[in-house]
Amino acid sequence: MSQQYDVAVIGAGAAGMMCAAVAGQRGQKVVLIDHALKLAEKIRISGGGRCNFTNIHTSPQNFLSENPHFCKSALSRYTPQDFLDLLKRYRIAYHEKHRGQLFCDRSAEDIIDMLKAECDLGGVTWRMPCKVAAIGKLGDAFRIETDAGEIMANKVVIASGGLSIPKIGATDFAYRIARQFGLKLIEPRPALVPLTFEAALLKRLNALSGVAVPARVACGRTAFEEAMLFTHRGLSGPAILQISSYWQESDEIRISLLPGQDLFALLQAAKAQNGRQAAHTFLATLLPRRLAKDIADAEGATGNLADLSDAKLRRLASAVTDWRIVPAGSEGYRTAEVTRGGVDTRELNSTTMEVRNVPGLYFIGEVVDVTGWLGGYNFQWAWASGFACAQGLAASLRPDLPVRQS
Repeated sequence: MSQQYDVAVIGAGAAGMMCAAVAGQRGQKVVLIDHALKLAEKIRISGGGRCNFTNIHTSPQNFLSENPHFCKSALSRYTPQDFLDLLKRYRIAYHEKHRGQLFCDRSAEDIIDMLKAECDLGGVTWRMPCKVAAIGKLGDAFRIETDAGEIMANKVVIASGGLSIPKIGATDFAYRIARQFGLKLIEPRPALVPLTFEAALLKRLNALSGVAVPARVACGRTAFEEAMLFTHRGLSGPAILQISSYWQESDEIRISLLPGQDLFALLQAAKAQNGRQAAHTFLATLLPRRLAKDIADAEGATGNLADLSDAKLRRLASAVTDWRIVPAGSEGYRTAEVTRGGVDTRELNSTTMEVRNVPGLYFIGEVVDVTGWLGGYNFQWAWASGFACAQGLAASLRPDLPVRQS
């Protein structure tokens, strides 16, 4: 016998739980379905286990999309302050770590427990673990076939996320459903992910694994100035993760290891003051010693500063402040924090997240072609898109309930 609901939310992650909780608290009969054994694993592992749950500087400029205006409506109607007000009700302590990034003082479990409690307040029915085999239209409703039986729902919300981090349960389920209903997809690809070197460069730089430096990393017209880390596969750290969302195969990235400094002028001054010191010795006053030695050796600047011509000093400075490489690739979905691309937002109503040509079907969170920068922005999109969807659900089933406007 079928189980009947107003709303079925598929995916019990950040966006799915937010949507289910708000819809349930607004009078909808909601079932929340997820194939995983553990609830909200992506929240649990985020921010080193403390969940970077939002960023106080969130604005549409912090997001990438083929349709950059789409995110404005949801972000304006559910802000970081709205989420902080929710945390306050649950007395969850938090702190700002860096550039508006907010983390739990104690544990990411606080966020999971809060969202579960909010769902319970809304009378949400849980189906976990429960695998969805198929979704079909039946008149104005949807039939959902699961390994726990058939579910009928007037509305279906797909909140099952992207492809990033398969080991915690990421699948292509949402994309398969989107294709089934004829929606266009922006090609998904890993984002916020470490970049890798080709073999020759990796062999040269392998000894630098573990070295971290402040850096300015650019790709095209976009640049980020944050920490960068050499790894045994290539490059990581916040600056690299940020630029990876803009990088595509065969693109060159440009790196300054001393952003904002005129290294050529510094080298000339050092040569005039103490020409007997080795180039790598001087560079080691500005950079980690291993890195300074590697760059000097690679540029053939092995003698004393006094023995190096201005042309060679200029090349050495350029190797530090304008290092240009074409990464071999990325570490892929295995370590990517998010998936860029997904359901083309031009298929969706920006106010409600409903598919324009399939009434009653909604997509929210990471599966949508809205990707935030590193630093809490993707969680804010999850909260905002989930909330906007829940408002739309409530308004469609209860027209007397107003939708919050920006």
